[in-house]
Amino acid sequence: MRIVGVEIPDSKPIGIALTYIYGIGRTTANKVVAEAKVDWNKRTKDLTEEEKLKLLNILKNYDTEGDARRKVALNIKRLIEIRSYRGIRHRKNLPVNGQRTKTNARTRKGSRKTVANKKKVTK
Repeated sequence: MRIVGVEIPDSKPIGIALTYIYGIGRTTANKVVAEAKVDWNKRTKDLTEEEKLKLLNILKNYDTEGDARRKVALNIKRLIEIRSYRGIRHRKNLPVNGQRTKTNARTRKGSRKTVANKKKVTK
């Protein structure tokens, strides 16, 4: 089944399948399913056309996919432009929310670098 440009899995319960859409998490998926009066455990492939239309109409009220991504990107861009602490952390590609960086943070910082690149880095 295709909703707002995303192919959601047929074999999963609709409550879980909706979370494959960017901008829809578990809480929002639960609200949407409850508002549409669809059983949360019902598989995507078992939905009737009427239930699919209900879900689509309710999802139109939420920022999903492109709109949600654009909103996040603009918020990050704004933080960078006003040179807030969080914006500076984004610009330097470091953890933003107060995590330690002496150890860990390798995902955000990238692979280890050596002083003057003279030594081989051991993992």
